[in-house]
Amino acid sequence: MSPDHPPGLDPDRLRGLLDRERPGLVRGPLTGRLIEGGRSNLTYAVTDGVSRWVVRRPPLGHVLATAHDMRREHRVISALHPTGVPVPGTVLLCEDEEVLGAPFYVMEFVEGTPYRTADQLAPLGPERTRGAVLNLVDTLVELHAVDPGAVGLAGFGRPEGFLDRQLRRWAKQLDASRNRDLPGIDELHATLGRELPRSPASAVVHGDYRLDNVLIGDDDRITAVLDWEMSTLGDPLTDLGLLVMYSRPLGMPGSPVSTTAEAPGHPSPRELVERYAARSGRDVSGISWYTAFAWFKLAVILEGIHYRYTLGQTVGRGFDRIGDLVPVFIEHGLTTLQEG
Repeated sequence: MSPDHPPGLDPDRLRGLLDRERPGLVRGPLTGRLIEGGRSNLTYAVTDGVSRWVVRRPPLGHVLATAHDMRREHRVISALHPTGVPVPGTVLLCEDEEVLGAPFYVMEFVEGTPYRTADQLAPLGPERTRGAVLNLVDTLVELHAVDPGAVGLAGFGRPEGFLDRQLRRWAKQLDASRNRDLPGIDELHATLGRELPRSPASAVVHGDYRLDNVLIGDDDRITAVLDWEMSTLGDPLTDLGLLVMYSRPLGMPGSPVSTTAEAPGHPSPRELVERYAARSGRDVSGISWYTAFAWFKLAVILEGIHYRYTLGQTVGRGFDRIGDLVPVFIEHGLTTLQEG
């Protein structure tokens, strides 16, 4: 396969569409490359030699349409672009599968660096690392301050009963991949269900908010929040709980699932929560529940990956060790609830 024609992207077909829908935008033959690092949907950088764009499409092969809804991603990014939330500008949405074999959308290319590991953050030094992560909190506050109705997202989700539905959804996911004994996971799920908090006013929720889903510019500010495939209207503290979870060191060197928490200068979970509370004005006294829920959710996701690995459906470096992480995430979840 030539480097300018990665699987899932046909530059000539894409250019034909852009020439029809956005005449004059593209000034020469398009080439594209797959951007590594995406968890689910595929992301490509495309250029005509002068300008650059990004294409997002579902994975190759059969997928559940609801899990890879390009229309939803395109809608939320388009709605947020005029706000203070840094997102790329959108160029077009294409739901005609004849073009690339699946629905997709095109957005502007934004300069910035995704930091996925503590080792990648380390060269910034402690002060800049601290600033970048605190900017992550400030951007989350900005997102949760957006009035969904004012930007055309009033019907983007069903906030009523959001936490209960989330718990049931992830329990169902767990049942679908349960093929071994996982001590503590049923206790964790049951305790979360018994202690379900009362949600604050709903907000636009990213659903997977963490450092490696944003781009950071040379001034350490966030230039773009990416990967909106799990976004909806719901309880904003689920985003904060996930961010807090990813800010706890796992204490497992060489783990196939990395956090940036070990980087020198990385703020503590408590600092992140206090900053969010001070800037958003929200009551965060129940954050232990949301953090424990994040541990539960990730444990379920990792167990699903482990299950597919045992069936020979997932290959690649590190997948043989994913299963060892699940008990660690369960234990963190239970401990977090006890501490709360």
